[in-house]
Amino acid sequence: MNYEILCAKVIAIARLTGNFIRKESMNFDATDIEFKGLNDLVSYVDKNAEKQLVRNLTKLLPGAGFITEEKTVDRTGSTYNWIIDPLDGTTNFIHGIPTYAISIALYEEAKPVIGVVYEINRGEMFYTFKGGQAFLNNKPIAVSSRTRLADCLLATGFPYYQFDKQLQYMELLAEMMRSCHGLRRIGAAAVDLAYVACGRFDAFFEYNLNSWDVAAGAYLVQQAGGHILNFEGGDEFIEKREILASNALLDEELLLLMQKHFK
Repeated sequence: MNYEILCAKVIAIARLTGNFIRKESMNFDATDIEFKGLNDLVSYVDKNAEKQLVRNLTKLLPGAGFITEEKTVDRTGSTYNWIIDPLDGTTNFIHGIPTYAISIALYEEAKPVIGVVYEINRGEMFYTFKGGQAFLNNKPIAVSSRTRLADCLLATGFPYYQFDKQLQYMELLAEMMRSCHGLRRIGAAAVDLAYVACGRFDAFFEYNLNSWDVAAGAYLVQQAGGHILNFEGGDEFIEKREILASNALLDEELLLLMQKHFK
């Protein structure tokens, strides 16, 4: 398989669906939402965007399965599986905050081979493929080269429905705030990871994320020279539902803090 050619087709599909989301954002009625759970929102835009992506990606690999946030399709592939978030940052979208993205990853035999994150409003297409580099709008990108946490800008996400670790998480945030140059919360994990991949953020950490939130962005970070770990330093970040993405130079310092608060 030519992963570069396939990735280019995925990019075109992401742009097409991004155009739909951008158009809908102009007339979106914030009352037209559903609740999947506590503070877990979904709109017709998420669902229709996912259907578009599934339909078009199926044409590329008819036998592939899908792991999707809105579960508009239920199909597992024996070799290939797409992992999709049609609108990462739904809460931002609903409230008119212009930071949200489409996230598409392709896994082959349980290993990533393509990762695409399209940050719609900035028109930034982050992508990578097996055997290639990580790119932003056709230009190669790489993680940052900062070595001291005190000089770094970090990103995180806040729990919005699972609060059993809230106290220890707030203690971790308090220590992080004292240890780094700054801490940001954008509200879209795929964007956070893409920003680590291109060096805007030096690291990103969050827990209780799903595979569709992180699959594409994590592969971008890895292909850009960074590391993806769980809070114990292992590589089972999807299974553990906790992710630490870094420029690979901060692992030791960050893991000391993570393990201090998440034992």
